[in-house]
Amino acid sequence: MLEVKGLTKRFGGIMALCGVDLRLREGELAGLIGPNGSGKTTVFNVVTGIYRPDDGSVAIEGEPLVGLAPHKIQRMGIARTFQNIRLFRNLTVLDNVRAAYHPRVPYGPVSALCRTGRFVEGEKEIREKTMDLLALFSLQVRKDELARNLPYGDQRRLEIARALASEPKVLLLDEPAAGMNPSEVKALMEFLLEIRRRFRLTILLIEHRMRLAMGICERLIVMDFGTVIAEGTPSEIRNDRRVIEAYLGRGTHPDS
Repeated sequence: MLEVKGLTKRFGGIMALCGVDLRLREGELAGLIGPNGSGKTTVFNVVTGIYRPDDGSVAIEGEPLVGLAPHKIQRMGIARTFQNIRLFRNLTVLDNVRAAYHPRVPYGPVSALCRTGRFVEGEKEIREKTMDLLALFSLQVRKDELARNLPYGDQRRLEIARALASEPKVLLLDEPAAGMNPSEVKALMEFLLEIRRRFRLTILLIEHRMRLAMGICERLIVMDFGTVIAEGTPSEIRNDRRVIEAYLGRGTHPDS
């Protein structure tokens, strides 16, 4: 579904990514983990067109993405959330999600200006889809509230809902559990499994909470200093010497 080959990215004299290879199978839920500064978010930024790589390739279902603008990459089926929540803070909850549907509206500019029947029907359909999505996230009762006034956990869910409104094939989640308490993390784990099933998604998430990553990911990809150092099931990664050294330092015993 998603294939990254030989991805390299430099910022001045700093090598942020060095020959990163990464593949996601259709329907997979995988985790991208590693210490702070290991290059995880840079991978997301390159895949989604925010950064252009110095070398390497990115493709979704065999279609190349390098060089495309972020909005074109999204239309090809990749949506993402951010480590620091990025909502339209001064728009309502409803309008935050509606905005993601509009690149695929069933009417043109003339219909919108003239308020034709096609425009009215199209807007009605978008509103119904938006309300269905908000109900799935238990946000329908907050539809008229400004996004900036939502509690932190609801803002996180709204950002995921907006990403899903773009009808992606691949969903990239950058630390979706950041700032959540243990009960919210547990609910998020269950919810991610549910939306993957319901929307038939392929999901790659960056996560520092090992309980979350180990609990729901079928495969983990571990980065350190801009390279992939290990890949495997959660049980394999848990006992991998290279991963333990990356997180805890050299000379650390797996059982310590």
